[in-house]
Amino acid sequence: MTRVAYLDCVGGLAGDMLLGGLIDAGAPPEALIDAVASFAFGDEARIETERVHRAGVAATKVHVVLTDADAPPGRPASVLLDLVLAAPLPARAKERSLDALGRLAAVEAAIHGPELAEVFLHELGGLDTLIDVCGSFVLLDALGVDRLVCSPLPYARGVAQIAHGAIPTPGPATLELLKGAPLVGVEAGGEFVTPTGAAIVAVAADAWGELPPLTLEAVGYGAGSRDVPGHPNVVRVVLGTARDVAASAEVVLLEANLDDLLPELIPDAAERCVAAGALDVWTAPVQMKKGRPGIVLSALARPPDERAVADALLEHTSTLGVRVSTLRRYELDRRTEEVWVEGSRIRIKVGLLEGRVVNVAPEHDDCAVVANETGRPVKQIWAEALAAATEQIREVRDAAG
Repeated sequence: MTRVAYLDCVGGLAGDMLLGGLIDAGAPPEALIDAVASFAFGDEARIETERVHRAGVAATKVHVVLTDADAPPGRPASVLLDLVLAAPLPARAKERSLDALGRLAAVEAAIHGPELAEVFLHELGGLDTLIDVCGSFVLLDALGVDRLVCSPLPYARGVAQIAHGAIPTPGPATLELLKGAPLVGVEAGGEFVTPTGAAIVAVAADAWGELPPLTLEAVGYGAGSRDVPGHPNVVRVVLGTARDVAASAEVVLLEANLDDLLPELIPDAAERCVAAGALDVWTAPVQMKKGRPGIVLSALARPPDERAVADALLEHTSTLGVRVSTLRRYELDRRTEEVWVEGSRIRIKVGLLEGRVVNVAPEHDDCAVVANETGRPVKQIWAEALAAATEQIREVRDAAG
């Protein structure tokens, strides 16, 4: 069985709204409180929740209460990333948090111009942004969510005042983050989707669209900060289980034929595709027109990452065009576990088919680091990590009966 969460963003999406919806759907508030306490600034923030009504709908409102130590709210993006790296968060939640914050920094750099390492987040550099992002991924894991599907998002035209001046809503950063997501225009003013909410869902969403087939288990409502005439300012979290929803997923295949690119530049282009969100990248030799040898550079990506990967191919290769086709692929459910070898942590990728473990693979980069530190062959570290992971999985299975 696969645990599915469906985000029904009828009133938009913001980080605090998602926190409230996940808690209202059954996620333990203690998981969020513990996550906040794990940061170096843990004594500078606290979490408060309350029951409120939005357009007659009872919902949970999460307040991130900060001390004066957080003034002013702006910070360099690198500071937030360092805080996450230093925090003892669960591995999957930490990885996804870094991804979301990295995307926020990248779009700010693209819009406002500075190098990524120097990006200063004026409105998004506060500790509340960090808590919204990390807390959302921690609560999703606490609920055991294997797959997240998000509804189309409301697009409301308007104007907002920020540090850079007056900007249109949705903000430019929000729209950059939501490339590939379905949008629906609504006749209302104000900001319905925040950059923080967009960054979270851009990382967490496995698919976009309507509610997938599932057996309903729980429903939660997370409240925004204001009442909007004609629109309940809530996000609804629908939790359920499904057998087949994770069996297949939609992906896009992006390809470019190349016969005039220096071979030395091909690995660089492949790395750029991965950085843009590609799930996999590969090359294949082909014979081009006039008998010239060439290659096909192919990248596989989720639909929301299609444009970013296409841009990477166009910018970092010599091609004048990129072919795109939509495919379906069958996928194993996945989770990440950890084992310790030679006193160092090694991540383990676990693949499951209907709850059964069918693939176990140590993360090669982690094994290589330990091998370099100890002077031992990578293959030995890899084998010991695999043996430790197999034993760990067996013990868990036996304990569960």
